[in-house]
Amino acid sequence: MGGFTVNKYRTHHCGEARQEHVGENVRLAGWVDTVRDHGGVIFLDLRDHYGVTQIVLNDESLTKGLSKETVVSVGGLLRERSPDTVNPKIPTGAVELKAETLTVLGASEHQLPFEIGESAQSREDLRLKYRFLDLRNPLVHQNIVKRSAVTRFLRAKMEELGFLEIQTPILTTSSPEGARDYLVPSRKHHGMFYALPQAPQQFKQLLMVSGFDRYFQIAPCFRDEDSRADRSPGEFYQLDFEMAFAGQEDVFAVAEAVLYDTFTAFAEGKAVSPAPFRRIPFAESMAKYGTDKPDLRNPLLIEDLTDFFADVDFAPFRSKTVRGIVAPGAATQPKSFFEKMLAFATDEIGMKGLGYISASDGMELKGPIVKFLSGQKQKELIDMLGMKENDTLFFISDMPKLTDKLAGQIRAELGRRLNLIREDAFEFCFITDFPMYGVSEETGKPEFTHNPFSMPQGEMEALETQDPLDVKAYQYDIVCNGVELSSGAVRNHRPDIMLKAFEIAGYTKEDIESKFSALFNAFHYGAPPHAGMAPGLDRIVMLLTGQENIREVVAFPMNGNAQDLLLGAPGPVSETQLREVHIKVR
Repeated sequence: MGGFTVNKYRTHHCGEARQEHVGENVRLAGWVDTVRDHGGVIFLDLRDHYGVTQIVLNDESLTKGLSKETVVSVGGLLRERSPDTVNPKIPTGAVELKAETLTVLGASEHQLPFEIGESAQSREDLRLKYRFLDLRNPLVHQNIVKRSAVTRFLRAKMEELGFLEIQTPILTTSSPEGARDYLVPSRKHHGMFYALPQAPQQFKQLLMVSGFDRYFQIAPCFRDEDSRADRSPGEFYQLDFEMAFAGQEDVFAVAEAVLYDTFTAFAEGKAVSPAPFRRIPFAESMAKYGTDKPDLRNPLLIEDLTDFFADVDFAPFRSKTVRGIVAPGAATQPKSFFEKMLAFATDEIGMKGLGYISASDGMELKGPIVKFLSGQKQKELIDMLGMKENDTLFFISDMPKLTDKLAGQIRAELGRRLNLIREDAFEFCFITDFPMYGVSEETGKPEFTHNPFSMPQGEMEALETQDPLDVKAYQYDIVCNGVELSSGAVRNHRPDIMLKAFEIAGYTKEDIESKFSALFNAFHYGAPPHAGMAPGLDRIVMLLTGQENIREVVAFPMNGNAQDLLLGAPGPVSETQLREVHIKVR
């Protein structure tokens, strides 16, 4: 047994004892996981970071008053378990330590708020308040261990690909774009504030202008946003990288190499879609999947039926956008299936109804809408959609802006309820060709839809000759199993194009010089074309561990209300502290 050569608490850890070590004198240290008194013979399971070893004691005085989760050091002879007591579920299950000494190193003095092995079933507020206990649960503990291994793998892969790790500042300036900033008041500069970076965006672009060729870091990002299952409130980490003299395909090649290798290394037998990942233009993604974050494990596709129903006199579809989804075999489902789908559509996502047509055994179409379709139109519909016996066609119709999103939600729900989603796969894709501009609901004028520093496709010519709403950007997302892992872009490195792009969105040259002065100024001193992206570390680990909530893969997460229940943040500060930074609480 390897382990610890000079250590008064332990010679080995609790996960390494095996049959070949029987007969050795061993000292172990850890937490008392369970205590079982078998009438004169006491069994302890001792747990540490590495595993569990069974301890046997004959001297009851050694365990008097010993409670679970007390930290002890035990010494004695390692021996083989009798065949009928071998535990094949743990690596140390063939051996046990016959203890001669037991020393309490740290007593557990209070009643536990939950059983350690069942902490994940406890209320979240309790788990977060006692996170140090929650993390002792081997299943929760293992998520953090895997996160460390994934981080280490990503870092090694980036270095292998020639990227240089560089740290960028945490105290920086407020950004007018994106999410809400976290502000930090300055003590030395009265009335002035730092901001925590929403991302290292400007710094990494400045590194490219500084002559570095390939940069990366495991970067902390801070955004004052509300939480979601896949988004931590406050802070998160991303694999941030940028490349000089690079375009979209260069970034894709790096992302494919890094993510395919990482997911393959940690997928535990699940299939990983090989490179090249599918490229899906934004418009196609919205039309086929009803979202720009498609889960490609779901085989259902959305069909555009607007033109088909243009000459059909059916009032709910009149002058509306119409989408259809063919659900294979759904016609054989019980009536309750359709009732639950209708309830989902009306009660949960706000649809006015959910029409459908089913194909019977003889391919006769049935459903309330069928009477509005001539025999020819029914045949046309069957042929157009490739419908088969027992298929059901669901209809989604509303105003153009809403229809795609609603159809995407129906597609996802049908995939879940019909068990069509492959659980044994990681399906990657790039979403490309995002629109550069949208229309502001407040002003009715063009505004940036994503990163304002992106290069427009067609560069200056596109900005000068196209309708702004037709201009596409070199912006892209990576999506895996319906989770957006990353956004990225080819950057706009030319000041003249930047001025024009911002002008269309209503910014003046003075606005750019005041809000983005460093970047705008640097671009006048010779800036290389550059591009990058930033896959989210928390989301990568969430997918690889099969967790549905991102807080399960963060060591000390905040709750959904952006509170640290363990340390009590945010909390009050003293009047002296406020005075030092020139702050008065209103």
